[in-house]
Amino acid sequence: MSNLQEEGRHAINAPMSPASADVHPEDTLLEENEERMMIDPTSKDDPKFKELVKVLINWINDVLVEERIIVKQLEEDLYDGQVLQKLLEKLAGCKLNVAEVTQSEIGQKQKLQTVLEAVHGLLRPHGWALQWTVDSIHGKNLVAILHLLVALAVHFRAPIRLPEHVSVQVVVVRKREGLLHSSHVTEELTTTTERMMGRFERDAFDTLFDHAPDKLSVVKKSLITFVNKHLNKLNLEVTELETQFADGVYLVLLMGLLEDYFVPLHNFYLTPESFDQKVHNVAFAFELMLDGGLKTPKARPEDVVNLDLKSTLRVLYNLFTKYKDLE
Repeated sequence: MSNLQEEGRHAINAPMSPASADVHPEDTLLEENEERMMIDPTSKDDPKFKELVKVLINWINDVLVEERIIVKQLEEDLYDGQVLQKLLEKLAGCKLNVAEVTQSEIGQKQKLQTVLEAVHGLLRPHGWALQWTVDSIHGKNLVAILHLLVALAVHFRAPIRLPEHVSVQVVVVRKREGLLHSSHVTEELTTTTERMMGRFERDAFDTLFDHAPDKLSVVKKSLITFVNKHLNKLNLEVTELETQFADGVYLVLLMGLLEDYFVPLHNFYLTPESFDQKVHNVAFAFELMLDGGLKTPKARPEDVVNLDLKSTLRVLYNLFTKYKDLE
């Protein structure tokens, strides 16, 4: 092993560094003032981190199913820009002016530059901090790739549930005056769904969940009583708010009852089987709410389908405040 590699391993394993940090020899061959980031192996084993990676890989594969592209490992499959190009084109409905296949490093970086410039054009107006570069993506920096994918998933309102509060410990190795120095930083990959969606205003339900869980059961009972008063007319009964509205069917039927009209069955799926069919139903119910003079729900249809109780309660409470005196 060369002195430089030994130096690198020593820097990684120095005090305050995790003794088991997974350092490859190429990670320690740095130019002066160059730095390399590596995720601490203990962070890679974190269930929430694994879940985030899995959710994002499944999402990319769902989006690109018609392209016959299957991503198995983010850093190996995304670094050259090919998959990122196809992903952005599909999400944004655009065509990027780039060479289809590029083998050379220069060609790959040019493609990445074009793709990332298009991404930045979409994200920058919304105040996203751009926590990735052409070099970090091409260098297979998993933290940078995850930051980019989370930003894309949030911006394009991907029908997925990103695990909240995912952070990783990152070892940063930098070469200064011929010596390698290591430091540790915590990288926050996700916060809460609401914060990532840009909804910073807190409401009564945030307070209920955070500070008064005992009152939450009272609210749930009131809402169950309210919805059953109307759904009972169709011989339907709700006992679980968390699950029984998730496919959107009861929401659609409830809107018809509250506004006193029959909802044609061809407008929604009475027995939805797929995630998309359930999202369609909830989104259709939201349209009926708008038609009824209600404000756009703060929740997303995907959140309701994903059994997010807070989102479901917000939607039902909206209806309760308008229709509670209706017989």
